[in-house]
Amino acid sequence: MNCSMKGEAKEEEGVGFSRLASFVYEYEPLSQEDLEAIEASLQSSLPTTTTTITTTSTTTTTTTTNNNNKRPITSHSPTRRSRRRLPTSLIALQLPRSPSFSPSPGHSKMRLPVMKFCGKIMYSRTFNDVEKAVTKFLKIIEEKKSEMMQIAIGFDIEWKPTFRKGVPPGKVAVMQICCDTSQCLVLHLIHSGIPQNLQLLLEDSTVLKVGAGIGGDATKVSRDYDISLKGVEDLSFHANQKLGGGPHKWGLASLTEKLLSKQLKKPSKIRMGNWETPILSKEQLEYAATDAFASWFLYQEATDKSSEVDAVPQQ
Repeated sequence: MNCSMKGEAKEEEGVGFSRLASFVYEYEPLSQEDLEAIEASLQSSLPTTTTTITTTSTTTTTTTTNNNNKRPITSHSPTRRSRRRLPTSLIALQLPRSPSFSPSPGHSKMRLPVMKFCGKIMYSRTFNDVEKAVTKFLKIIEEKKSEMMQIAIGFDIEWKPTFRKGVPPGKVAVMQICCDTSQCLVLHLIHSGIPQNLQLLLEDSTVLKVGAGIGGDATKVSRDYDISLKGVEDLSFHANQKLGGGPHKWGLASLTEKLLSKQLKKPSKIRMGNWETPILSKEQLEYAATDAFASWFLYQEATDKSSEVDAVPQQ
């Protein structure tokens, strides 16, 4: 091509780019339809003699000879399909100048700090050990009664689930209670039973037992051990009063995220695990204690008593 033809081609290419202005937006990336229109405009604006488009693959045969002068080796390789690319300056315009991406709910949740009980876990699995642990716990409660009008303890239970139709779930295997940031009781009731001092605590209406869906827990304790759980308050009631809006039944994990902006982990392998095992694992103990602690702490937050406790621990 001579110089005059090259000059005309450049001028026509400049005209083609000016036509592309309508396809470029300042902040929105180009769609596939826009890119196809741009490519068609480019092709129509350039001289036909300089454009080559390969629509089908052709096969070329290349003959080479190995080092031992044996029969030639024939290889078949399809030729590459040539395709005109958009100029770099035009591709750059597809990128927004000031992107503002909203994280998906899943990613947002993963970035939340993990709530974890960092105090002492008092694990008891025999009748005598449970009785001794509850005796010490009652002394702590009596000391707190002299400082505040209403005592609340975080309460939760665990049992072995069943996966067979017609087979009822197991009895309450573990009960966990917590009244501050320093310690939580994890009682392995399936092996110890319920001593009298624990029964008195559960039936004491002056000591609030707080938790998410605690009404169902109270029913199960009554059915499995013939004990009437008194002084029961569901966290959903207090959370709805604090948050406003219509009545909502909150789970412990969702309420922890809503009120505390913390993540309460609920791994299925632990939650749906064997709580009747002879000795609870470290993971089971931490899971149980954290649930009871979260219930107690959420009650403080929902009733605007959080200023009376230490900052919520996190991992």
